[in-house]
Amino acid sequence: MAEYSISPAGEKFEIPSKDEYAAELARVQKLVDAARGDGKEIVVVMGVGFVGAVMAAIIADTVDTKTGKPSKFVIGCQRPSTRSYWKIPLLSRGVSPVKAEDPEVEPMIARCVNEKKTLIATYNNDCLGLADCVVVDVQCDYTKHDLGNVRTGEAEMSALEATMRTIGDKVGPECLVLIETTVAPGTTEFVAYPIMRKAFRKRGMESAPLLAHSFERVMPGREYVKSIRDFWRVCSGCNNTARQRVVKFLNEVLNTDEFPLTVMDRPIESETTKIVENSFRATLLAFMDEWSLFAERNGVDIGKVIKAIKMRPTHSNMIFPGPGVGGYCLPKDGGLGYWAYKHILGFEDDIFQITTTAIDINDTRGLHAAELTRDALRNMGRYIAGSTILLCGASYREDVGDTRYSGSEMVVRKLTEMGADVRVHDPYVDHWYELESQDTYPAPGHSWSRFFRNQDELVNTRVQKDLPQTLRGAEALVLAVRHSPYLDLDPDEVVKWAGGPIAVVDCFCILTDERIRRYFELGCEVKALGRGHIQRIKEEVRSKKLKG
Repeated sequence: MAEYSISPAGEKFEIPSKDEYAAELARVQKLVDAARGDGKEIVVVMGVGFVGAVMAAIIADTVDTKTGKPSKFVIGCQRPSTRSYWKIPLLSRGVSPVKAEDPEVEPMIARCVNEKKTLIATYNNDCLGLADCVVVDVQCDYTKHDLGNVRTGEAEMSALEATMRTIGDKVGPECLVLIETTVAPGTTEFVAYPIMRKAFRKRGMESAPLLAHSFERVMPGREYVKSIRDFWRVCSGCNNTARQRVVKFLNEVLNTDEFPLTVMDRPIESETTKIVENSFRATLLAFMDEWSLFAERNGVDIGKVIKAIKMRPTHSNMIFPGPGVGGYCLPKDGGLGYWAYKHILGFEDDIFQITTTAIDINDTRGLHAAELTRDALRNMGRYIAGSTILLCGASYREDVGDTRYSGSEMVVRKLTEMGADVRVHDPYVDHWYELESQDTYPAPGHSWSRFFRNQDELVNTRVQKDLPQTLRGAEALVLAVRHSPYLDLDPDEVVKWAGGPIAVVDCFCILTDERIRRYFELGCEVKALGRGHIQRIKEEVRSKKLKG
């Protein structure tokens, strides 16, 4: 019986049968032979998801600095599962399998596939035997078994381990294998290398695998491509030959003239660099949580405090965490380090205090935003149970459409648990799969829904684009993300669209004092994360009304 893979747009693709594999490899072999005849290096990118698809295009867009001609032929490879196969036919057309706000992504992929003919896609991993270089962009996730306790979680290594076994079974002895995935420290040397070494020996190959690591620093948004191509990289190799090869490769495909490579002695140093880098950022954001609460309870506007501090150049990177810290990396990377210390490196003592606590704080911060919404409604004589609430901003970051581990999800789930009917608006997000497909996304049994009651109806959530229409009849407005369209919302218009005074909750220092004052004048209630001065504005408005 045929199986199908369905794209986010709803297009249906039949999963290839085993009978089709030989013909597919022959197709790829013919293209590789022609490319190699033109002097191109053959690169296979394993995994064409959020990082791999764009990395594949960047490599395929590379030209020889002397001749100006394309120097790489890239094969994007994705396993033919019902969840992921659809990426292969899309990429084969020159269509990006990932949504991006960066205007450079789609034209670059289309150009490499349809004009330069330097990028193809396949589901047949036998293409690994044709590669001069393999770039591994297979996810290494971290599963949290308890909300607010990263210590009980574990690294999801199975997909990466399976990929390394396949690579070890198929690549030639001179093929460079570059792990670009963010992994637990020690993975390259103590997990991936032994897997490849064992596979090589089984094949009668005594040479050491040429295995290297260089993590990506991808940032979603309008500079998606630049965050890969035009940004500093750290790299390392398991031996001198691998180190030399990875340096040569990255110098050819990335803009290392302006953004020089940092070459480490060992892969565990490169891996640790990424984990510490993101743990540092996550810790700074978690640090602001306690001061946000302090500000709320003592009449202080944390937004103004941060602005005042940022005048000092040494503190210019201080930011407010909003309703939580999302994205793919910051919520999990410290957990990879904690897990690796025990399960890869073999230590039994507990040295991690700050890193793990920071993740726990960031994961649960959104719960307080839900509490503020409850309190704002109560101050208006309303109950949260049965209330209609509009959440503005589903993504984890302003002006992007990325919902991975968004703090807004925690807000919605807690509000729903308390009985609210939550609507969602976001100008950049088309589908919120964490809600719409919560039974299977990001994987069966992995949804945040398992930590809350009353979540079943969230599968019917649809992200709306018409703000006035979506606000109609709402009793509360939660401003969760600093999207540009939300920064200049007129209180009079908001109240008009809603049909009367509503509770307004600012999660991200979005509202100016003037707009806060106007909401109170219109009979609304306002609450905000970290903005204790709001009570003072409320009392001023109340006093003025009494005198008037």
